[in-house]
Amino acid sequence: MATHPSPVRVAPLSKADYELLAEIRDLLRRFGAFSEEAAHRAGLTPHHHQALLAIKGYPGKESLTVGELAERLGVRHHSVVGLIDRLASRGLVQRRTSLQDRRQVLIELTPKAETLLVDLSLAHRDELKRLAPLLGPLLAQLQSS
Repeated sequence: MATHPSPVRVAPLSKADYELLAEIRDLLRRFGAFSEEAAHRAGLTPHHHQALLAIKGYPGKESLTVGELAERLGVRHHSVVGLIDRLASRGLVQRRTSLQDRRQVLIELTPKAETLLVDLSLAHRDELKRLAPLLGPLLAQLQSS
């Protein structure tokens, strides 16, 4: 007869723990709603905005492979190919063959995407600055619990 190890007991969460987690979740939800609305006002879907930001914000590079973009967005390769197709059809990204490895296709932003992304990123930075005084103390409280 096989025995199963006893489940590890952890201290139960207090009411204050739940309140803290709920407050953090609410602020993140509000930021997510702000981000979606800002993308729509700019004529983008939230996924389009995320892809453009992932390309521009990738450390040390101005263009990405399809695989790198898929990893950055946390989606499958084939899903990113469709997303890139839609972005390219709107003139927001372009594909080019890598000079180092002719088998690789690199994705880069167009000037049109750069312009959209500047405006969106400034708005997002401003919103995060607005939320920082609310979120900072909550995160500090979470770290100390």
